[in-house]
Amino acid sequence: MIRSELVQELASENPDLRPEEVEGVVDVFFDEIAQRLAEGGRVELRGFGAFSTRARDARTGRNPRTGEAVEVPAKRVPYFKAGKDMRERLNDD
Repeated sequence: MIRSELVQELASENPDLRPEEVEGVVDVFFDEIAQRLAEGGRVELRGFGAFSTRARDARTGRNPRTGEAVEVPAKRVPYFKAGKDMRERLNDD
């Protein structure tokens, strides 16, 4: 599912809201998650999962085209851990 499909689905389930209003809600939702992660925080959605960041150390990588060694700086990357309810839904046999 892509963002526009999510907006359409939410708009169809909430006919009292205009699609522009639903899109605004979705924008605020994702912006708040991104802002919290940028501040080094964590976002937990009970029954769904938790978003956080993980640190990656600096390393020496390789340019795949030339094979030349390239220094890759340390950075933080987003990380998602599915909650217990989500894992159970995915593995429900």
